[in-house]
Amino acid sequence: MKQHLEFPASIHRQDTLKLSGCVLTIGAFDGVHRGHQELIGTAVRHARRLGLPSVVYTFDPPPKALLAGAQPLTEIGDKLARMSALAPDHIVVAPFDTTYRARTAEDFIREIGAFNPHMIWVGEDFRFGSCKRGNSEMLARYFDTRILPAVRCEAGEIVSSSRIRALKAAGRSNEAASLEGWPGIRFDRCPSANFPLTSGGYHV
Repeated sequence: MKQHLEFPASIHRQDTLKLSGCVLTIGAFDGVHRGHQELIGTAVRHARRLGLPSVVYTFDPPPKALLAGAQPLTEIGDKLARMSALAPDHIVVAPFDTTYRARTAEDFIREIGAFNPHMIWVGEDFRFGSCKRGNSEMLARYFDTRILPAVRCEAGEIVSSSRIRALKAAGRSNEAASLEGWPGIRFDRCPSANFPLTSGGYHV
């Protein structure tokens, strides 16, 4: 049986959102797997405790698609629907193309400064800027930056998009689905990839 859900997230193009304060999390979030769910959920919980909006900043396509030719686990519409189901207030989508790739770490810091983040949550392997020059230590010079430890599966392996891709390639779809963490859920209507997007309902 299908259920109709209303998701509250407002979805924005890069460089269009300005806030007086927020809790921000940043990542490719390819597949929005169990590790991503924990990271986004942590940011949302802290934002609510602080009485601030929560912001998810992501990329389309995921950087590894351009840099390493990796096949994305989700199309942008499914990715946005999954992220919205985790109840952030805002989602910002940056187009990861050759122009964006050339941006410096300082460019990125100036951009997210428009959100005035009181706190930023990232994963252990977070990098940003041209040649991946920026890291969490650099980010912490400008903002209160928190690092979420890697989420591991029952076998002790780190849950990652690369691991899920490898499992799917090996025909181990059930294991891959377990790491993705969306059991039996299919989004059959996804928001358009043509921005700006607004909040709305999806059928699952």
